[in-house]
Amino acid sequence: MSDETPALPDRLSLDPRSPHFNEEVLRNGVGIRFNGQEKTNVEEYCVSEGWIRVSAGRSRDRYGNPMTLKLKGKVEPYIEPKLGEGQAPDRDAGDASEG
Repeated sequence: MSDETPALPDRLSLDPRSPHFNEEVLRNGVGIRFNGQEKTNVEEYCVSEGWIRVSAGRSRDRYGNPMTLKLKGKVEPYIEPKLGEGQAPDRDAGDASEG
């Protein structure tokens, strides 16, 4: 079994109709850090141009696609770690507060 993950592209979209859609990369879980904050509602990003598209609430256009806003800033994509790889659930977190 191969543990190699594909390199993150410069531009990636969640829309299957987009030419920048890549299912293999999305299957691994891609996280976006935008201006130092993690964003969970990113529809598309471009690192070289420095922008992300985020969904604008529950608004839809006339074709049923989510309305998006284009925000400019520093974009840092990363592969999200899977549970169990480098992370340990805090099972004993409540023991320190008990008296």
